[in-house]
Amino acid sequence: MIALIQRVTTARVTVDGRVCGAIGAGLLALIGVQRDDGPAQVARLLERLLDYRVFADEAGRMNRSLRDTGGALLLVPQFTLAADTSSGTRPGFSTAAEPALARSLYEQLLEAACGAHGEVASGEFGANMAVALVNDGPVTFWLEAPPKA
Repeated sequence: MIALIQRVTTARVTVDGRVCGAIGAGLLALIGVQRDDGPAQVARLLERLLDYRVFADEAGRMNRSLRDTGGALLLVPQFTLAADTSSGTRPGFSTAAEPALARSLYEQLLEAACGAHGEVASGEFGANMAVALVNDGPVTFWLEAPPKA
C-alpha cells in the first residue's frame, strides 16, 4: 500500500458538490492499493500514518506524529498512486489492485483508523472527487507498506 501524505491546515473532499470528508489541521493521505497488498500492509500503513513524525516540536523540528498532536486524518482512495510509470508516456495499471480488493483494503484501513485515532474523515471510493487542501509547509511525503515478497 502507498500513501502520499501532506501536512495540512485544512482539507476537504467533495463529490458532486457534496462535502463527504473534511478536516482541520492534520494529515491528508492519498491511498493507493497494489495488487499483492493484504491485511499486513493495511496494519503497517496505518502504523506509519499515525506515527510518522512530520509535526514540529517546541524546537521547530519535525519530531511529533499525528498521534502525538491529536490532529485529524483524511483518507482519500487514489488508485493512480499504484500506477507503473517506469517507462513510456502513459501510466500502466497492472501493479494496481483490482477494484474489489482495493475497496476492501481501503475500507479495512478506514475502519482501523477510526478505531485507533480520534478524528478520521474519508473520500469516497470509486467516485470522481475534488480534493481541496492547504498544504502546511509545504510538507509532503511518500510512505509505503510494500506488498509481501
